Amino acid sequence: MAGKLFVVATPIGNMEDITLRALRVLRETEVIACEDTRRTRKLLSHHGIRGKTLVSYHEGNERDRARELLEILMSGKDVALVSDSGTPCISDPGYRITRAAAEKGIRVVPVPGPSAATAALSVSGLPTDRFAFEGFLPRKKGSLRKRLKELVSEERTLVIYESVHRIDATLAELAKEMGDREAALFREITKAHEETLRGRLSELAKMDFPRKGEFVLVIRGAE
Repeated sequence: MAGKLFVVATPIGNMEDITLRALRVLRETEVIACEDTRRTRKLLSHHGIRGKTLVSYHEGNERDRARELLEILMSGKDVALVSDSGTPCISDPGYRITRAAAEKGIRVVPVPGPSAATAALSVSGLPTDRFAFEGFLPRKKGSLRKRLKELVSEERTLVIYESVHRIDATLAELAKEMGDREAALFREITKAHEETLRGRLSELAKMDFPRKGEFVLVIRGAE
């Protein structure tokens, strides 16, 4: 009998942001698939979980690791899939593993919890009844501008991830394409140096804030 694949959400910053169920699954599952074994080991150690087999997977090796993990599952062992932070497969690798397992009839079990997108959206003060998650926007300037032109008419609230290296350029392009839309910018959400900035896109593009950490941007949709 095949094992089960548990897709386990882990903290996006604060180590306390993990469910009792997630901790139980991590304690009971022998094999844990993770992006960075060092980060996952730190989380496990913080919660007193030891003696686990950690299998590294990331964008570069996900295809091969999916096959290896599938063999482990078919042998009857359960596997817990985690990302470096938040919910696996959401702007993170993992879908090949869950897809391969589902195609083999292996039970894929969600263990829900933290997600930077929903955390930011919930406190943004912007409409939450309908939203569009964009993840990371294209890196190349031409592709970025093309995508933003497509999003200008999107009526749902937009949720975007951005890195410290690109936040200034992205805010400038957003202000240029979308003008004075209301927005909220979250830096290092749930972490020790968490910061929230609110205003119009044109205002956020000019604000002074530490260029450190990871960002989530929530933007009001078109009216």
